[in-house]
Amino acid sequence: MATGPAPPSNPRQLPLALAAAPRFGMEDFIVGTANAAAHDLVLAWPDWPGPVVLLIGPEGAGKSHLAAIWAAAAAATILPAGDLATIDPVALAARGGVAVEDAGPGLDEPALFHLLNAAREAGSPVLITARAEPVAWGLGLPDLVSRLRAATPVRLEEPDDALLEAVIGKLFADRQTMVDPQVVRFLARRIERSYGAAVRTVERIDREALAAKAAITRPLAARLIADAWSREPHLPGLEETEPDEHNPS
Repeated sequence: MATGPAPPSNPRQLPLALAAAPRFGMEDFIVGTANAAAHDLVLAWPDWPGPVVLLIGPEGAGKSHLAAIWAAAAAATILPAGDLATIDPVALAARGGVAVEDAGPGLDEPALFHLLNAAREAGSPVLITARAEPVAWGLGLPDLVSRLRAATPVRLEEPDDALLEAVIGKLFADRQTMVDPQVVRFLARRIERSYGAAVRTVERIDREALAAKAAITRPLAARLIADAWSREPHLPGLEETEPDEHNPS
């Protein structure tokens, strides 16, 4: 009886595309010099300098984490900016505080303006997260620009070396992936110093290690970084690896 070709002896298994489940508790937020001001302002609730606060920072900086911490403390509603047009601003503001997530270019300006007005009338606080200051959103509604100028802005900056290392460790932990601290330190010293780079690097390495059914070691991490760089030399978030003077492998 004819048979088909034998399967490869070591088939490469594609990992399931399971999203990481980040932990958003207060105890899970890693504080460093880059985010201390934002962290302190969120925890200062309800003693804010004004009723509207703007959390501004790059991808992966912890804006959503801080919004979740504040929403839990203030019994506030978390609303994606893309859903602004779907809500009744008066009814929403009447229930309490609102955290508007990921505001930026293309948002529904009248909807955000009406929500800010309704929140002011109801005496409800508003927290807005964004990757850039409102001046970069391309706003065309003067009244909304005026409202946002009156808000209290606080920035989350890109991490220093110590914070980047801690963030990489947390990203692996969120994926329930055990990684030696030496590997985490190795990665922190070789990728671009940014939260976005950390997120992309951890995702790529975890995915590739699962596919290869291999532990995440320093040689594996170095190879994956080098492979990604060779395929996409323009890729933001990865720097070409340099030989390790103590371990050239």
